[in-house]
Amino acid sequence: MIRYLYIIMFSILPAISVLSQELRCNVTVNASKIQGTNKNVFSTLQTSLNEFMNGTKWTNHTFSEEERIDCSFFITVNEYSGSRCAGSLQVQARRPVYKSSYQTIILNHVDEDFTFDYIEFDRMDFDLNTFKSNITSVMAFYAYLILGIDYDGFSLKGGSQFFENAQIIITNAQRENYPGWNPYENANRKNRYWIIENILSNSHSYERTAYYKYHRMGLDRLAEDPVEGRKQILQALADILRSLEEQTETSTPYIRLFFDAKSDELINIFAEAPQTDKAEAYGLLTAVDSFNPNKYQKLRK
Repeated sequence: MIRYLYIIMFSILPAISVLSQELRCNVTVNASKIQGTNKNVFSTLQTSLNEFMNGTKWTNHTFSEEERIDCSFFITVNEYSGSRCAGSLQVQARRPVYKSSYQTIILNHVDEDFTFDYIEFDRMDFDLNTFKSNITSVMAFYAYLILGIDYDGFSLKGGSQFFENAQIIITNAQRENYPGWNPYENANRKNRYWIIENILSNSHSYERTAYYKYHRMGLDRLAEDPVEGRKQILQALADILRSLEEQTETSTPYIRLFFDAKSDELINIFAEAPQTDKAEAYGLLTAVDSFNPNKYQKLRK
């Protein structure tokens, strides 16, 4: 598969000329809750955001058309006054599984603190080192989060540079008066600040090891060797449990992201597994995923 060869080659070769953008992104803006205003502004916004996400070169790496990361951004505008919009943003990203037609969800996250200012036909300007606007900062943050998560699934901690870029965006945005960027804002530590702080923290390195093991050593082996693939996935879950035990936490932002994307997939992986694997998966999943314990009851049947 081209993408796997690319990851290996990139580790030993310098970046060469650009073939394609990194993201194949679909942005939807839903403003159905907004009454008594010109709805054209939201159509223009949707068009501008699609152009921004698909037209920006987010890395200096070479991507072929087949390697572009499929992702979607669904913006719901709940309030609109003057130029200020407030609502939520759902972000989902997927990547193919080796020797399979299946695409696994790598990110499925809802950001409830999405506030931005927009006047129709505003330019979508972005500079990694300078805050230009909250809307482009948030969209770029999630572009780098997607890239980091994708790369982490192909090589161990391979996405660090993109998480670090997301952290630069956080630092610049903290000086502005928009929610979602500061550590004291969110009691359950699920905002943008805590996601990146958690991912880059050395004390949570087992979680990133587990993420790589789950995808590259587990999912990507299932088609050829389902026994070994399930074994590696169980080891990944054990790594997550080890991380939680060392931190004496019931969950972390990164673990929450993982299971928001993977809980249904894990049930499907082990639904037809031997009873011993199914029982081990059930024990690990109920221990590490505190948000979906009842969902895994299916594995007890």
